[in-house]
Amino acid sequence: MTRRGILLAGASLIAMAGTAPAAMPRFLTSEPFGPDTVRDFARTLAGQDYVPMPEVPQEWRDLTYEQYKSIWFDARKALWAETDRPFRMDLFHPGLYFPRAVEVDVVENATAHRLAFDFDLFAKTDKVPDLPIDESMGYSGLRLRTRFEGDENHRECAVFQGASYFRAIGARDSYGISARGIALRTGDAGGEEFPDFSRFWVEEPAEGDETITLHALLDGPSVTGAYRMVIRPGDATIVDVEASIFPRVDLDHVGLGPLTSMFLYDQTNRWRFRDFRPAIHDSDGLLIWNGAGEMLWRPLANPVDLQVSSFVDENPRGFGLMQRARRLSDFADLEAHYHERPSLWITPGEDWGRGVVRLV
Repeated sequence: MTRRGILLAGASLIAMAGTAPAAMPRFLTSEPFGPDTVRDFARTLAGQDYVPMPEVPQEWRDLTYEQYKSIWFDARKALWAETDRPFRMDLFHPGLYFPRAVEVDVVENATAHRLAFDFDLFAKTDKVPDLPIDESMGYSGLRLRTRFEGDENHRECAVFQGASYFRAIGARDSYGISARGIALRTGDAGGEEFPDFSRFWVEEPAEGDETITLHALLDGPSVTGAYRMVIRPGDATIVDVEASIFPRVDLDHVGLGPLTSMFLYDQTNRWRFRDFRPAIHDSDGLLIWNGAGEMLWRPLANPVDLQVSSFVDENPRGFGLMQRARRLSDFADLEAHYHERPSLWITPGEDWGRGVVRLV
């Protein structure tokens, strides 16, 4: 078992509010749920051949970018919208970049209720064509919102959508860097593998809860996994992650606590890009607190050829991709707000032994 804490901090975000009556969720199935449910699923799957989730109907996959973004979740119909619970949950529709949907369950009183796909939860424009509706096809992911201290409205704090990617932000952040459940063969000649979170279970929060708990089932050609994430929003949003990984094949290296960010240029390689902005990046460096207690800093780069740097270590105390440039003038971008992108720090919750912190 591995355990890690994910710390995100940074700077502003869009308020989402509404007062229309919330839609009651429809459930397809209900089944018992306990502490070992997801782990048992993952262990069983690891003993079987990999079968990817089915694709949604062709009409959904054929949506153009303009049509896809013309459908959005009606935040007034979020789960728990008409309650005093501290969290709200929105859902994302599938299609276009998300041809395979995932299952989403709500856990209440040790029972998991699988949500039916309900197109009435979404708003759309007249650009959207007629689409076939199958209530069993699932969603492409989910978004959690909370009321940060001093706020009247619930605002985003975490998003889970696509492969095993997830993002979280603090009270004054804009979205940027992503975390992942696992990294396999990143930078290898044979190509990278991207397992999926194929099913989510979100525990219904109670009034006064400061955290919300989400479980995820990982499934891919080489591994399965069971994840439990306890999310604590705040000025810095902390995600406490427990993961149990079950390999389907022999693996000679696995990436734990993987981070994915964007670096295009800064002053070090500005000459390669014709753009009025002085810099464009979500992160500008890798920070490592190694097992010997040393702090190491490696600036990010955008090389012409693939470049891999490996920092050998034993029981690292922490590592992360950081965004140190915090002034608007560092980027001169009034739309992207790169100066508000969060840093992301990994703190192993147990000894990870010998390995490397690898920057690709």
